[in-house]
Amino acid sequence: MKLPWQKDADAASNSSAVSLDKESTDSDDSASGSAKGSAYTAGKGRPTPKRRDAQNKRPGPVSPPPTTRAEARARRKELKATQTKEQKREANAERRAQRLQQRERMMAGDEKYLMPRDKGPVRKFTRDIVDSRRNFAGLFMPFAIFLILVMFIPSLAGYSTVVMLVFVLFLAIDGVILGRLVNKRVRERYPDSTDTGVKLGWYALTRSMQLRAMRAPKPQVSAGDKV
Repeated sequence: MKLPWQKDADAASNSSAVSLDKESTDSDDSASGSAKGSAYTAGKGRPTPKRRDAQNKRPGPVSPPPTTRAEARARRKELKATQTKEQKREANAERRAQRLQQRERMMAGDEKYLMPRDKGPVRKFTRDIVDSRRNFAGLFMPFAIFLILVMFIPSLAGYSTVVMLVFVLFLAIDGVILGRLVNKRVRERYPDSTDTGVKLGWYALTRSMQLRAMRAPKPQVSAGDKV
């Protein structure tokens, strides 16, 4: 191609040089192609994936969720059989983090993560009543440990039965008082609720027998607060 500032002789020499370069390139390509054969295919620049990895990444319809625990276990076993060690470690770490998060929210009183027996405004109100009181039943676990130690002392072992009966008597009296108090307060706050009676009283008693630091969900009120 002739440029405006070039003369005819220069343009002709440049054109001939470009033609020679093109011919030499074409000859080199044809020579390399003939040397490798007519069936030569250029590399794709990446390693060929394993069949197991390719099957795991293969698109397809999403299977429906399992309907029974046995089906869920079978699917977990099948998934573990196709996973590599690294994938299994990642899955285990993810499950541990998920369980820890669920426990933290459950202990905080999140309704979504509570056990069925703890769900509902009535149960939350009952827990607040129990946590706001200083219950005699809260001495159950320390007394049980003390009683076990006393039984190993021969001189005091004979009195352990009497002490245990007296403690159980006071525990029953405190449980009855707590149950009646809880049912009364629940009927006042939730008159249409059917979650009352002995079942609700037993729920309150079992929570009051636990140490405050071991109660789940954690107490949302302090001892002595008005509920």
